[in-house]
Amino acid sequence: MVRREFGVAGDIAFRIASLASGCALAWYVSRQCRKPTGWVGRFIAWTMNRSHSGLTAWGLKHIEIDKRAVLLDIGCGGGRTVQRLAAMADLGTVRGIDYSEASLAAARKLNRSGIESGRVQIQCAPVSHLPFPDEMFDLATAVETHYYWPALPEDLREVRRVLKPGGSVLIVAEAYGGRSFDWLYRFSMMLLGGAFLSPDEHREMLVQAGYIEAQVFLEPANGWICARGTKPIGEIGLNKNTTTVGRERPGVAPGR
Repeated sequence: MVRREFGVAGDIAFRIASLASGCALAWYVSRQCRKPTGWVGRFIAWTMNRSHSGLTAWGLKHIEIDKRAVLLDIGCGGGRTVQRLAAMADLGTVRGIDYSEASLAAARKLNRSGIESGRVQIQCAPVSHLPFPDEMFDLATAVETHYYWPALPEDLREVRRVLKPGGSVLIVAEAYGGRSFDWLYRFSMMLLGGAFLSPDEHREMLVQAGYIEAQVFLEPANGWICARGTKPIGEIGLNKNTTTVGRERPGVAPGR
């Protein structure tokens, strides 16, 4: 109606309003992806459980998990990775942390049986100040979350603190510099205020944080990346830095 009555001026106003509405919606959705809130946030957490399932399964192929392992999932979102880890370490324990109350509610609902059994705990905590003692975990995972960490090298050192000697950190994501449609993901990360790192930068951040055997695995067909590092046993370790396209023989996250 506006476009018919006011001609070109109305058409321009309509286009501007549509663009502004679209930008506002994109900004809102992007913020919900970064930190889900309210009922919309719970729905976002649920959709992420579904959309990240294949990515998570691929990433976890790059590590072996002992049945008695003590595991940590950072930025657990809707809790699907926690559930998967609990099934893999069926004699161990899993902690999941997130800073979104909406995500925590969704994760607790999904992992209700694990929580009731005492094998799973879900709690609110920031990656920069993990509420755990030194050398507690065999493996720490982070699926689609490291983009948003406040200070990547420092936060990775904090993760390293809570890993047992010889324990591993596993970062899994579907956005990295140099992947297909790089420009689109780069723009999305800009909207989200997230880090957009190349494979080399993923490897370098692990080295800077004090990890050894820093490795990066790529699945170009899907645009997936997996970065893995190991906490040294003692003061001296051999640093092997590699990037692998496709599947690599997995490492081991020992239980204790």
